[in-house]
Amino acid sequence: MELNHKVLGEGFPVIILHGLFGMLDNWQSVAKKIAAEGFMVYLIDQRDHGKSPFTDRFDYPTLAQDLATFMEQNWIYKAHLIGHSMGGKTVMQFAFDHGNMVEKMVVVDICNKTYLGGHEEILDAIRKVDAAHRQDRQEIYDFLKGQLKNEGVVQFLLKNLQRKKEGGYEWKMNIALLEQSYQHILDKVSSPHPLFEGPGLFIKGEHSSYIQDGDLAPIKAEFPHSTVEIIKGAGHWVHADQPELLTQRVLQFLSK
Repeated sequence: MELNHKVLGEGFPVIILHGLFGMLDNWQSVAKKIAAEGFMVYLIDQRDHGKSPFTDRFDYPTLAQDLATFMEQNWIYKAHLIGHSMGGKTVMQFAFDHGNMVEKMVVVDICNKTYLGGHEEILDAIRKVDAAHRQDRQEIYDFLKGQLKNEGVVQFLLKNLQRKKEGGYEWKMNIALLEQSYQHILDKVSSPHPLFEGPGLFIKGEHSSYIQDGDLAPIKAEFPHSTVEIIKGAGHWVHADQPELLTQRVLQFLSK
């Protein structure tokens, strides 16, 4: 399987993985700034998202294997990896399974534990909006805004909407499979050898609860050469809330 991707710049490879319901476009502005500092940045649509193929399997070992295959297809023997949320879990799984292919690892606002959920309302709204039978994008916006109330989340979801040739709209993500695999997405990643001894940076959004004080010791146990840093003024969507601060900190880490 070939994942949809975009390449920016020249230099040592950096691979960026988006989160659930995301796509490579979400990280484009950060990627451009990283590429400008002498890196070759690969932005990837993970399977069942964006323009990558829809499949019938979605779990972290599979996503990590997709990344290994992608690196082989593109003759990348070692890279810096950056992953946000679900993409961060893919990066952690990959670091456990293919640690020799990871130079440095950046995990943005997630850690390796099982989460309790939080996207059920979004999945429910996406199902109920019935995009295939809507003729007007505004109609879809109004419905989602009424259900979810959060303008930022609605705008983020609408980036996934595309018009069908025969009329109506469809989602760029494989909603049926993501809903079916939702528990896998929430789950802690596991491996026979859950240890990555390379350099790692965990970034927490100041106003996000995805990484808590009680998570620091488990992070240190599995990623002993990692640090955890807080980006002020950011929630879970650190790259949208504080792109400059995030990029600055990532570049400091990758360049040292």
